[in-house]
Amino acid sequence: MKGVLFCLQVCFFIYLFICLLIFGIGDVLGVATKAKVSALFVSLMLFLVGFMTGVLPPDIIKLAGLTDIGKWSLIFVVFSMGTSLNIKQLIAEWRTVAVAVLSMIVLIAGSVVLIPVIGYQETIVSIPIINGGIIATQIMTSAAMDKGFAMAAALGTVLYAVQKFVGTPVASYFGLRAAKEALAEFRRTGVNPYAPKEEVHGGAAPKETFFEKHKKFYGPFASLTIAAFFSWLAFVIGKYTGLSATIWSLILGAVIGSTGLVPLKILDHAKSSGIFNVGVFAVIIPSLEKIKVSDLLVLSFNTIMVFIVVFAVLFLFFYILPLWKILGNRNLAMGVAVMQLLGFPATYLVANEIAIATGETEEERQVVNDAIMPKYLVGGFATVTTFSVITAGILEKFL
Repeated sequence: MKGVLFCLQVCFFIYLFICLLIFGIGDVLGVATKAKVSALFVSLMLFLVGFMTGVLPPDIIKLAGLTDIGKWSLIFVVFSMGTSLNIKQLIAEWRTVAVAVLSMIVLIAGSVVLIPVIGYQETIVSIPIINGGIIATQIMTSAAMDKGFAMAAALGTVLYAVQKFVGTPVASYFGLRAAKEALAEFRRTGVNPYAPKEEVHGGAAPKETFFEKHKKFYGPFASLTIAAFFSWLAFVIGKYTGLSATIWSLILGAVIGSTGLVPLKILDHAKSSGIFNVGVFAVIIPSLEKIKVSDLLVLSFNTIMVFIVVFAVLFLFFYILPLWKILGNRNLAMGVAVMQLLGFPATYLVANEIAIATGETEEERQVVNDAIMPKYLVGGFATVTTFSVITAGILEKFL
C-alpha cells in the first residue's frame, strides 16, 4: 500500500513539474524576446501539440492537482485586480476610458455578423475574450465546457493565445502615427502639449492610509484572509443576486481598495499572485485537449474571421466615423481601441517602444511618452482589467 501511495505521489509531482515547466518555457521566451513572442501563446501551443501527439495525457491538469486550485483562484485574482483600480487616474483620463469602453460596445454589437459565419456559441465566447484577457478567457471557456461546447471553448483559448500577436502591430502602427504628429507639433512650437499637469497639494504630504499606518500587521496570511473573506462575500452576493460572483469580486475589491484599508494588489502584497495565476491559467488548458488535427482548419478559419470583423469594426467607428473626436486624434483613438487586445504589460511595452523609435532626444521621447503612454495604459486598464470581467460575467449567461 505504501508503495502504491509513493508511486502516486511521484506521478503527481512529475505532472506538476511538466505543467510548470511548460509555463516556465513560455516565460523565458517571452522575456528573451522582449514580449515579441507571447509567453502564453508559447505555453498554450506546447500544451496543444502535446495533446495532439499523445505526449501529454489529456487530464494532465487534473493529474497535477491544479483543477481544484483553478476553481477558487479566479475570484481571488479578480478581487486583487479590483484593489488595484486607480479611480483618480480613470477620472483624469475619462476621454480615454470613454473610447475604450465604446470600443468594447461597438465590438459586441458588430460581432452579431459573426453568428451565421462561425456559430452562436463561438461568437458569444469570443466577445469577452477579445475585450479582455486571462480572466475573461477563464470565465468563458469554463462556461462553454460546462455546457458541452468544446469547439467554442477551444476557439476562445486560441483567440486568447494569438490576440496579442495580432493586436500589437496594429497598436504600434497607429501609435507611431500619433507620435509623429505629437513630435511635429513639439518641433514647431517647442511646447509639449501633452505634459501632465502637476497636482498641487498645498505643500502637505498625502495623508497616510489605514494600511500604510498599520502595514506591519498585513502579513501574507492576514492579506490572504482578507482576500478569502471578500471572495466568499462576492460568491454569496452572486448567488442571491444572480449577477456573476466575479463582477461582485471586482466591485468589492475596488470599493475596499479605495478606502485604504487594504494594500493595492493584495495578492502581490501576500507574495501569492504566482500560484493563483497558475490556477487561473490551468483552467483554460483542458479546452485544448479535445482538439483534433481535423479541427485546426475550422479553428483557423474562425479565428481569422473574428479578427477581420474586429479590425473592420474598430476602423469604421474610430477612424472613419466621428467617435475619434472624443480623444481629438484618429490615430490615438484607434490605438486605444486596440488596447483591449493587449493589456498590461504589452500596453506599456508598445508605448515605450514607440517613444524609443520616434524620439531623437530624451526630451522628444518624453513628449511621445506623455502623448501615448497614459492613453495606452488606461485603455488597457479599463478594458482588460475592468470591464471585460463584467462583460464575461454577463455574457456567460447567454451560452
